[in-house]
Amino acid sequence: MKKVSTTVTYGVLILAAAVMCFPVLFSLALSFSDLNDILAGDYIPDSLNFTNYINAFQTQPLLHYMLNSAIVGVLSTALEIVFALLAAYAIVFIPFRAKKVVFLLMMATMMIPGEVLVITNFQTIRSWDMLNTYQGLILPGLASTFGIFLFRQNMLQIPLELKEASTVAGVSEFGFFWKIVAPMVVNTVVIGLRQLKNTEAVSDYGMMAAGAMVTSLPTLLLIFFGQKRLQEGMTKGAIK
Repeated sequence: MKKVSTTVTYGVLILAAAVMCFPVLFSLALSFSDLNDILAGDYIPDSLNFTNYINAFQTQPLLHYMLNSAIVGVLSTALEIVFALLAAYAIVFIPFRAKKVVFLLMMATMMIPGEVLVITNFQTIRSWDMLNTYQGLILPGLASTFGIFLFRQNMLQIPLELKEASTVAGVSEFGFFWKIVAPMVVNTVVIGLRQLKNTEAVSDYGMMAAGAMVTSLPTLLLIFFGQKRLQEGMTKGAIK
């Protein structure tokens, strides 16, 4: 009975993995296919044809787009982590009135769809004359309620007695945060992944698939090399 259950489990997992991998494999096949073959319904190329990749780089500056996405992604993630750490530390270790109310109000903002804020953020960035700039893309995403929540849950595992002992030992507020708290919650840092999208206005599906494969490569590599730290952070932050 146990052997049958194991076989069924592995069968379901293999099926789920195939479903998850199908879009990537399908895009990869399209990226090497000729447009005429795609329109004719022949999605499996007979040979590797890199014409779509060449056309994708010639039609759009993909490397420039990827560089912009990398700059915005790295700076946004780093600054978001810093602000979330500081906010979570204040909520957990610094006593002030209505602390729970403030935290609940912050959590309530998570129910607001991001689409609702698009126009407001655009008008704000435009009024600050930051359109088509890196700071205009980075500033709207600096405050992460989810990041604050995640860090707070992890910091709650740190006993308050440790804070009291550090105060008695003469450790400053920032020293306790930087030397003790931050290293202890480092595994809670969740890697921010941004899908790079190609805004093609043509109907060459092979070239679009090639562009999608190129722009998604950094994300796939980031997931592959960072999945262990991502899993550690999620599980550690959930256990109190």
